Amino acid sequence: MSIATHESHNQHISQQFNQSLSELRNHLLAMGGMVEKQISDAVDALINGDTELAEAVQVTENLVDDMEVLIDEECTQVIARRHPAASDLRLVMSTVKMIADLERIGDEAAKIAKMAIRLSDQGKPTNGFVEIRHIASHVSQMVNSALDSFARFDADRALEIIRKDHTVDAEYATAIRSLITVMMEDPRSISQVQNVMWVLRALERIGDHAANISEHVIFMVRGKDVRHMKIQEVEAALKDKRGK
Repeated sequence: MSIATHESHNQHISQQFNQSLSELRNHLLAMGGMVEKQISDAVDALINGDTELAEAVQVTENLVDDMEVLIDEECTQVIARRHPAASDLRLVMSTVKMIADLERIGDEAAKIAKMAIRLSDQGKPTNGFVEIRHIASHVSQMVNSALDSFARFDADRALEIIRKDHTVDAEYATAIRSLITVMMEDPRSISQVQNVMWVLRALERIGDHAANISEHVIFMVRGKDVRHMKIQEVEAALKDKRGK
């Protein structure tokens, strides 16, 4: 009788633990969805001069901050109560790091929204919007794919996002050089172009954070810390892990 009771108790604890981990996962993905919408709305507000939408993005930032605090507390409770080991601990610790990057993505989206309001007061810029659309499309895809790689525990897809970040960095550098040329040729454009450059910088930073999330996914899935590694080193590390 005592053995059966003990087994039932263990099963109950296991179910509670699995539920806690599932809630962490779902809450992170929900926070990610909020951040994805922030990016989309911020860029739309900028392109269309929609100040109401820009203000809504800034309001959403408070909700994203609240989600970060909630999930952080959930992670702390899981560690304190369940003492997770091995892969479960990597999941919890990676979640803590990923929500920090998601919160910072939200911050960058809020900056774009703020700039959308400023640019609407100055009149729609004639330079840089093509580059903004292009890079915004790429970093939005990166964030979506990073969240998907987390949901699927897919380290290979996470690696693709890290590769993509190098492409975005190159596109950002090209766009900045082009805009500097515009300012040199027309000093009257300096104020507006600088604002556009700040938007591009925010988008580039969003790509960086998406790449960070992907690095955390790789750690979560493969147990390999690839932060600060060159892309070739990351590829080699994952190949070694697959071969073992």
